[in-house]
Amino acid sequence: MAKETMITIALVPVSELVSQTVISLFDTIHASKEVIFQKENFQIFSRFLERTSIILRELPLQNIYNPESLKNALEILHREVKVANKLAMDCTKRNKVYLLVNCRKIAKQLDRSTKEISRALSLIPLALLDVSSAIKDQLSNLCENMLDTEFRAAVVEEEILAKIELGIQERNGARSYANDLLFLIAKTLGISTEQGQLKKEFEDFRCEIEDVNLRKELAESLQMEQIIALLEKADATSSAEEKEKKYLEKRNSMGGQPLAPLARFRCPITQNIMVDPVETSSGQTFERSAIEKCFAEGNTLCPITMLPLDTSVLRPNKTLRQSIEEWKERNTIITIASMKPKLLSSEEEEVLQTLDKLQSLCMERELHREWVIMEDYVPVLIGLLSEKNQEIRKHALVILSMLAADSEANKEKITKVDNALESIVRSLARKVGESELALHLLLELSRSSAARDCMGNVQGCILLSVTMLSSDDDHAARDAEELLENLAFLNQNVKQMARANYFKPMLQLLSSGGEEVRMVMAETLAEIELTDHNKLSIVKDGALPPLVQMLSHGDIDMKKVAVRALLNLSNLPENGQQMIKEGAVGPLFELLYRHSLAEPKLREQVAATIMHLSESTSTQEVNHEQVLLLESDEDILKLFSLVSLTGPDIQPSILKTFYALCQSPSGSDVRMKLRQLSVVQVLVQLCEAATHRVRANAVNLFYCLTKDGDHSTFQEHVGQRCIETLLRIIETSNDVEEIASALGIVSNLPKNLEMTQCLVDAGAVPKICACLTDGNIDASYRRQVVENAVGALYHFTVPTNQEWQKTVAEAGIIPVLVHLLTSGTSLTRQKAAIALKQLSESSNVLSRPVRKNGILQCCFSKPEIGCPAHLGICEVESSFCLLEAKALDPLVRMVGETDLGACEASLDALLTLIDEDKPQNGSRVLDNANAIAPIIRLLNSNSVVLQRKCLKTLERIFQLDELKKKYGSSAQMSLVDIAQQKASDIRDMKSLAAKILAQLGLLGNQSSFF
Repeated sequence: MAKETMITIALVPVSELVSQTVISLFDTIHASKEVIFQKENFQIFSRFLERTSIILRELPLQNIYNPESLKNALEILHREVKVANKLAMDCTKRNKVYLLVNCRKIAKQLDRSTKEISRALSLIPLALLDVSSAIKDQLSNLCENMLDTEFRAAVVEEEILAKIELGIQERNGARSYANDLLFLIAKTLGISTEQGQLKKEFEDFRCEIEDVNLRKELAESLQMEQIIALLEKADATSSAEEKEKKYLEKRNSMGGQPLAPLARFRCPITQNIMVDPVETSSGQTFERSAIEKCFAEGNTLCPITMLPLDTSVLRPNKTLRQSIEEWKERNTIITIASMKPKLLSSEEEEVLQTLDKLQSLCMERELHREWVIMEDYVPVLIGLLSEKNQEIRKHALVILSMLAADSEANKEKITKVDNALESIVRSLARKVGESELALHLLLELSRSSAARDCMGNVQGCILLSVTMLSSDDDHAARDAEELLENLAFLNQNVKQMARANYFKPMLQLLSSGGEEVRMVMAETLAEIELTDHNKLSIVKDGALPPLVQMLSHGDIDMKKVAVRALLNLSNLPENGQQMIKEGAVGPLFELLYRHSLAEPKLREQVAATIMHLSESTSTQEVNHEQVLLLESDEDILKLFSLVSLTGPDIQPSILKTFYALCQSPSGSDVRMKLRQLSVVQVLVQLCEAATHRVRANAVNLFYCLTKDGDHSTFQEHVGQRCIETLLRIIETSNDVEEIASALGIVSNLPKNLEMTQCLVDAGAVPKICACLTDGNIDASYRRQVVENAVGALYHFTVPTNQEWQKTVAEAGIIPVLVHLLTSGTSLTRQKAAIALKQLSESSNVLSRPVRKNGILQCCFSKPEIGCPAHLGICEVESSFCLLEAKALDPLVRMVGETDLGACEASLDALLTLIDEDKPQNGSRVLDNANAIAPIIRLLNSNSVVLQRKCLKTLERIFQLDELKKKYGSSAQMSLVDIAQQKASDIRDMKSLAAKILAQLGLLGNQSSFF
């Protein structure tokens, strides 16, 4: 055929031969560009051919003197181009794996064609052709470049070939090795790793061996059979059924008993079964490590023949090694097949020994684990997880974990066993060692979609996995985290994790999921019950930005779920402040103002959330940067106007919002603005609201506004009807906080005749007194009820109206006030002392004169003894005497208190006993009550008010010589200190101190201090 071609070409004219060669070049160039395998090499080759075609077309073919030499060159060129074209076509059409296996050969053929084409071009007789020097230079450079170029297989191709050769040489039967190799081949060749595609590619490669056999290429055929044997161990190249069938056929052909090792399997030196047998220069075989040890010790004679050995010659005995491995495999297969019945034994020791041996075999080789799977050990191992013996369960878990790690098919096989996952989860709940093994097995299984799909439905799986996150073992904690990450692909699982207090997946999906997923996560966040710690951590970990973003979403359902989630998080001050900082206020107010009748529930939840935000502002520290909910008067007016425009579902939240704002560091400004807006008029009306929540919150806010400011603001709106409403609340309400606030309003009302008369007409006294004597008041608000009730009594204890005072006394309140001097809070004691002081101011007038007995009465009746302070007959209910009420001792103790308010009130009450014109009696009473020494100590107080009152008291007391003598020296230094102070604003005190010093005889009456 080649001869015929040569003859045909010889008859062709030179010009036509050039044209045919150029056409062949174009065909080969096109074919080379279509090649995907070794693409870079073929691109370089095609560029050489393009340059060749350009030069050929430039050759002048007329008037050639010796055309034969040109023809010879063109004939060689044409032939080599045809060979290259066939190579390119083969690389386009043949199986990719086959091409990869032959990549070195292809590179070598490409290199040869390039060199031959260069040689053919160099034979063109340029001297006989009238060509330009430029053409000559181009041809010379092209030939030189082609000769210098060396084509090689790519690095990754060489790496794959090395792995193939190693796998064949080492007889590596591990499925993982074959899987890794097959996936590397697929990645390199651009083949899909989907099992069906890989199997098709492998079957096509298997077909290539038929073509090789037809060409009688024995070496290549053997090589391909070895490669096929290596790759068919991969999962993708054959189905599990095919592998199992092949294994069972092999196992059934072996018989049932293990074979003893042949003598030649043992090393003559160690007598152990050889692992790496090598042949020495004497032809004898030994274990490599054993003979190398002999050489290292200087023994160079053959241990058997005693002939000298060439220590550099140690040839692997592959045939013997293969025989040993086949013997081991046969015995291992028989051993594995025979062990399963022993696992069903009732003897725990036998089961443990069998499991230990099975575990060792599984650890030795992946191939052994394949056989365990094919022998259907999985259901037996799952069954062992129900055994009482913990060691049995632990061994079973370890083996199952090894099997699961090998392949997706194994994971599915374990998962499909009845109650497999339930049994593993039960182990997860047991002691630490077993639970960690169960966790690791679940982690392995979770890498399979089949297990992931149903694992979350197993009761306790997610909850126990979350618990394992806090394990002391870092490895176990990491396993738990990875397991939960694998299960987080299902929204239902993420919700379970959140309910188990593991929020990371939920927060990730809330931030980065699609709209539907984000809604589900926000819904979860809205529904679950959270501890305060969890709420703080959720906000800290980034829940707020996506929720705030959802508030501004166009979809109303998205807004609703975001509001509910924020409501669930907002009741902690730290979270509320953070929400304000991150911009939640604007969208919330927009929802509150815009969505009216259409979305009543949404408005209610928005109002409740805003209420929580306002409560968070009341916990801010004064010295820190303030977070504001309402920034302008307009904001305040706009929000409060909703009180009149909404119903009882929203009104309580708005009222609570303003109550909280009034308690914030800027509360005084808020209270002032509310009073300026005539909010009191609205609150007075709401005090009559039928809905308890509205009424109670209105009363609380009303009370808050009465604590400071101009009382005339209230007198304008508080009439008889309002007072009667407040008293009705005090008398009938079951809400103690509401009662306390109503009492607080009454306490803070203007203390004038008109207002007090309204209270008297409404029967206020007995209702207020009842609050002081009611022992059933809830302890959490009793303090505030008592404080405000005592304060409310001020209206009736003023000395300007003794009838009102008698009303209070006859109600039995004075003993209650005295009791509060020792049992109440500091503020309660202060208020009780003030009330007693006001009552005591009338004692001198109300004290009845002592009757003088006649002559006969002196014989038959005991004479009346007058009050030592008032010198008349005193009674608690008629003259309100402090001595009769036994108030003196508690008042004296209060003088020494650190609370300045209580101290001042008690001092004022004691001073009522000293008559300005006749101080002797009262002074002696205070002396007998040991009150003078603590009064003197108050001269050193930091309170100027207290100092001034003490000076006035001492001025009266020291009018008695006996008391001057008794207490003068103890007061001297303090009086001198006050008299010597240089502050101009206490000039009156300095003068009074000097006057007392003069009383004590320490200064002359004409001293400059006066």
